Amino acid sequence: MKNSSPSGRLPLLSKFAYGMGDVGCNFSWMFVGNFLMIFYTDAFGISMGAVSVLMLISRFWDAINDPVIGELSDRTHTRWGRFRPWLLIAAPLTALVLVLTFWAHPEWSNTAKIIYMSVTYCVLVLGYTCVNIPYGTLCGAMTQNIDERAQINTFRSVSAMTAIGIINIITIPLIHFFGGDDIKTGFLLVAILYGCIFAACHIFCFANTKEVVAIPKKQKIPVRTQLSAAKQNTPYLLALAGQLLFGIINYGRNADLVYYFKYVEGDSNLFSTYSLAIIIPSIIGAASFVWVFEKLNNKGWAAAFFSFCTGIATFMLYFFSPNSSPVMFYLFAILTQFFFSGFNTAIYAIIPDCVEYGEWKTGIRNDGFQYAFVSLGNKIGMAIGTALLAWAIADAGYVANTVQNQEVLNIIHHCFSTIPGVLWVLTGFVLLFYRLNRKTYDKIFSELQQRKNHE
Repeated sequence: MKNSSPSGRLPLLSKFAYGMGDVGCNFSWMFVGNFLMIFYTDAFGISMGAVSVLMLISRFWDAINDPVIGELSDRTHTRWGRFRPWLLIAAPLTALVLVLTFWAHPEWSNTAKIIYMSVTYCVLVLGYTCVNIPYGTLCGAMTQNIDERAQINTFRSVSAMTAIGIINIITIPLIHFFGGDDIKTGFLLVAILYGCIFAACHIFCFANTKEVVAIPKKQKIPVRTQLSAAKQNTPYLLALAGQLLFGIINYGRNADLVYYFKYVEGDSNLFSTYSLAIIIPSIIGAASFVWVFEKLNNKGWAAAFFSFCTGIATFMLYFFSPNSSPVMFYLFAILTQFFFSGFNTAIYAIIPDCVEYGEWKTGIRNDGFQYAFVSLGNKIGMAIGTALLAWAIADAGYVANTVQNQEVLNIIHHCFSTIPGVLWVLTGFVLLFYRLNRKTYDKIFSELQQRKNHE
């Protein structure tokens, strides 16, 4: 790695390698987000009510381990840096737990199923935290150049959207290919494949990135002090709110997707067709963030723009069907994914800049700790979104692998379109209050450099 300056340009390989890290993340977490709930209910034979309770309870677990892992990564001091070693060690172990999570035992008693589900899921969440928090924080340690960070996150988002598209297209066919009529075997073999990809991508990211931002002196900063500093960081609080809403909308809707195509439209294979239609718009949308940021000079406003547009397009999907009106349905599906991908790039590009703002405002630099709460906010949103979906359709009378009643179908339909549409618009309004633009950031960075030169 040639780059050794915090403000210098990064090699193309480093940007690509960082993006590959999110390919790995999505072959684990989006597989979980999109398919775990239907695996539990339709392959493992666990009740929808038990799944919804697990989704909520597991967030209490996250509330403990996310800040702990963030704090530990900040205190990690090795010749490879603070964050990269976590990718090398934690990713292979997490891959193993991913496989165990998708190992169904439908013949077990309900109690045994729930215990196994709870243990494997909570360990998986911990493992993913040990990988994802250091990975997300690594961006801010690779450079302090605001434009380079925008490009890094564009590589990340393009890679993520590509991975998500591939996962959504191939997962259901692979389950049937590997398992035939035995979907539990299909899920297990797919989990083995995706686990290997998850580990390999993070090892590649470790090998081809470098941390160049100066490591703070080893010091113990009380949690109360760090929380107080975070409260003074307005851009960070807005990013946190955006991540919470993002989690509610994205993961709730993703968990709903397979149910929508399987039960509302009557053909689960339409999920793969839908995913194929949106993969190219996903990539283009992610790449468009850099252009929008250049025009607005404010990452929060760029995120707000994408959020508003995503909301409108998503809401319109309610009025069309891939069976009766495929042209209009796929048109708005394409627009939804294009704008969503731009938002996904923007919301993660915000976070590293907030670290510098916090350091400038309070004198405390705690990259991992701050990213941990962003991750926690996203996961809490995920829990709320998936748990509310599970609770709502369970209360309406959902029965796995049967024709659903009209109330269940209506809930699934609205969770696919109108509800996330309204929430996306709300998210856009929140992010309009983000004020950390390019000019302000450059001033902050300059002042931080002056402070360090005088130390």
